[in-house]
Amino acid sequence: MDEKDVIRALAALAQQSRLQIFRQLVVAGPDGMTPTRLSEALGLPGTALSFHLKELTHANLITQERDGRNLIYRADFASMNSVLAYLTAHCCEGTACEVTTPAACTAC
Repeated sequence: MDEKDVIRALAALAQQSRLQIFRQLVVAGPDGMTPTRLSEALGLPGTALSFHLKELTHANLITQERDGRNLIYRADFASMNSVLAYLTAHCCEGTACEVTTPAACTAC
């Protein structure tokens, strides 16, 4: 993945609705979701959802597949991992990075 692709992906995610859609598709995993399910889960109207799905597709962050009359959208995990790999390449100048564990959840 080159710098231009990473910038396109990050720009697509730098919008609240698109970030929510992408996270919802990550949670859905390989089963993906239909636009109807996404709209219901996120409370987005169909026209807005369609626009955001197009932007995420053009950024190569999600894929679209037709299943009969339905469209199924899925997070493109390979592309997501490529963005993460680009961002963390040469992390800590080649030395071992300090790993921190998240604080325990007090609400759990």
